[in-house]
Amino acid sequence: MSTTKFLTFLLFGLLILGRQLSKADEDAATDAPDETAETESGETGEDDPVVEEEDDVIVLTEENFDFVVMDKKIILVEFYAPWCGHCKRLEPEYKKAAKTLKGNDPPVPLAKLDATAHKDPASRYDVSGYPTLKIFRNGKAYDYKGPREEAGIVSHMQEQADPSWTPPPEAVITLTDDNFDEMVNKEELILVEFYAPWCGHCKKLAPEYEDAAQQLKEMDPPIPLAKVDATVATEVAGRFGVTGYPTLKLFRNGKDYEYNGPREALGIIEYMQKQSGDSSKNKETLKNMKKYLEKQDDISIVGFFGSAEDNLYKMYLDLGNSLRDDYRFAHTFDAATTSHYKAEAGSIVIFVPERFQSKYEAKRYVFKASDGDSDDLEDFYNSHKVPLVGQMTKDNAEKRYADRPLVVAYYPVDWSFEYRVATEIWRKKILEVAKDYKDLTFAIADEEEFKDQLKELELDDSGEEISIGIWGDNKKKYRMDPEEDFDEEELKEFIDAWKKGKVDPVIKSQPVPKKNNGPVKIVTGKTFEKIVLDKSKDVLLELYAPWCGHCKKLEPIYKQLGKKYKDNKNLVIAKMDATANDVPSLSYSHMGFPTIYFSKANDKNNPVKYEVGDRTLEKLVEFIEYHATVDVKTKVKTEL
Repeated sequence: MSTTKFLTFLLFGLLILGRQLSKADEDAATDAPDETAETESGETGEDDPVVEEEDDVIVLTEENFDFVVMDKKIILVEFYAPWCGHCKRLEPEYKKAAKTLKGNDPPVPLAKLDATAHKDPASRYDVSGYPTLKIFRNGKAYDYKGPREEAGIVSHMQEQADPSWTPPPEAVITLTDDNFDEMVNKEELILVEFYAPWCGHCKKLAPEYEDAAQQLKEMDPPIPLAKVDATVATEVAGRFGVTGYPTLKLFRNGKDYEYNGPREALGIIEYMQKQSGDSSKNKETLKNMKKYLEKQDDISIVGFFGSAEDNLYKMYLDLGNSLRDDYRFAHTFDAATTSHYKAEAGSIVIFVPERFQSKYEAKRYVFKASDGDSDDLEDFYNSHKVPLVGQMTKDNAEKRYADRPLVVAYYPVDWSFEYRVATEIWRKKILEVAKDYKDLTFAIADEEEFKDQLKELELDDSGEEISIGIWGDNKKKYRMDPEEDFDEEELKEFIDAWKKGKVDPVIKSQPVPKKNNGPVKIVTGKTFEKIVLDKSKDVLLELYAPWCGHCKKLEPIYKQLGKKYKDNKNLVIAKMDATANDVPSLSYSHMGFPTIYFSKANDKNNPVKYEVGDRTLEKLVEFIEYHATVDVKTKVKTEL
């Protein structure tokens, strides 16, 4: 072969081979994954946080929360606590719903976050109870208002994920000075919230209130919920004495009543349903009345009337509207029923349960129209709301046994057939004492149900069959020293000694500090009177809880305040852990933390509560200097 032909053949072969290699490279490039495209489509990139699943539920953390939630068109998130019983009950339903919704078209993801371990997201979305469920739409949170079992969760989230879904119109009715009377007067029952736009508590209530309104409007009959901006509708707010926010009031045909119910959706719904209809149930037959009177753990109030035109009947219903939460009411117009109970038409009777009847008291109490007006009738209820020795329970403690002084006998109270005799024997021993002290309220209580009270009385490990405590005025409590052989005379001696001031109160208290010379004095239950009630000094007292975030934020400011006034011998800056110590005075009560009081040297029974602004050093100084009875301006440290 000539050299020219050989070179031509070689060049042609190289050209063919080059084309084949080029095609192979193209094929390889086509088959290889595109890392850039994969990252942009939402798959995990090298720097993205780890996201795991447990039983089809996405596990959220502080690190991946925003990455997961903000990227989804819709996602349901459960904020839970590992120890929460409600969360544990929800868990299997939530898992099953997650599995079903994962296969939905389009899929609806369900996620969970341990709010006790990952506190930032929980705090950001005001999670204060468990479980809290929230729906996120493109990163914006909405309260979940659906069921909490698998089928309900699935159905609700499918509805929420529908592209055509829109939020329902607001159910809460907006009232003003102009339309208030017209709206309220025409409704048989309506709940009205007086609010201020800037009020934090009002903002917290708003979603719960709206949720309740949405559900109550679907009831039969519907129960409307309304709201009034009290900063704008000043005439209406002033007329009903609104001074704080939010203030909620019930209205029945235009007449106002106090709202004493919960402030979360489910509680509002249940409370309003109970408020619907007449305050008393009409028992049309003797059989129905007998069933009503079978209740053995509480008094039964019955109105016997000739007709609905009876003025006492109208007063009975009207007063009952104010006392629905306190008593059970029934009535009848049936003459045969009235005759059976040897009652008179035009009378109201309180029946003492058979279980608690005794020879020292009446079995029933009667009120007639001639006995007085509505105030007299309410006094009649209060005077006979408990038998001479009844049973205090967790359910009735606040309604029936709030009066003080209260003498309680704690032992195993059991009304079953096997233990009833033993229960009654102990109760009769207490009866023999109670009959001689009509100025005191007596009760028996199951020791297991009230083991918290026994602990407060330091009787939780006494080992005796019965324990006695007296809950006195001004939050003080007293215990009878355990006796191996309890008898009535020992109880009488204890009560007599207590009446003479010879029994020391039981005070829960931390150990008294050996040194207490810091800028902020430490107060305990045992030193409260010595420090706070010292009539020679003004005292600023902070009641705090160790776990309270607001208290922790205040701590450095409060310490600065103490340093500022450290050299003033007539002014004390003090603090007290109100969770570990008794506050032995009702005047210094607290509903939340921190609570701050200024106790004037010349008026220890009327401390001034700090409610004037932010808890800054400047505001606290202004508060002290305004209320001080000593010269605080000239007797303070000049340097902080």
